[in-house]
Formats: sequence, structure tokens, C-alpha cells
Amino acid sequence: MSDAPDVNRGPVVTPVRVAVALCLIAPFVAMLWVGSYAKVEPTLIGIPFFYWYQMAWVVISTGLTMIAYRLWQRDQRARKSQGGAGA
Repeated sequence: MSDAPDVNRGPVVTPVRVAVALCLIAPFVAMLWVGSYAKVEPTLIGIPFFYWYQMAWVVISTGLTMIAYRLWQRDQRARKSQGGAGA
């Protein structure tokens, strides 16, 4: 029965995986919620809020993606070290 779940693998939903998901979902939610940033004020160096808010999310998204990637790598290494000895 190769379709039987592996009981040694641990839970599929872990706090680290939830953190990864939140890091990846946050930029989408921020950009899809247009009503929160569809305004001109406050300006930054003469640039309306609408534009600099979106540009700030480019940088924030990059940071969140890097964090998610590092967390995912650490989670995968931990899972391999736990289940790799018996496989």
C-alpha cells in the first residue's frame, strides 16, 4: 500500500509554513486592497501616495519573499533530518 500516509513525516501545516504563507500573501492583499492607498496625500518628495506606496511594496515584497525562502529552506532541512534516517 504505497498510498498510505507516512506517519513519521509530522504535520503538514506547521507554524513555519503558516509564516511562509503569510509572507507570500501579504503583498497580494496590500496591492489588491486599492481603497487603502488610492489617494494623493501624503506625498513623499513630491510623489503622490498612490505611487510611492506601490514602489515601497516592491521592496517590502522582496524582503518578505527572501524571508519566506529562508524559512522554507530551514523547514525542508529539518524535515529531511527527521525522516531521512529511516528512508
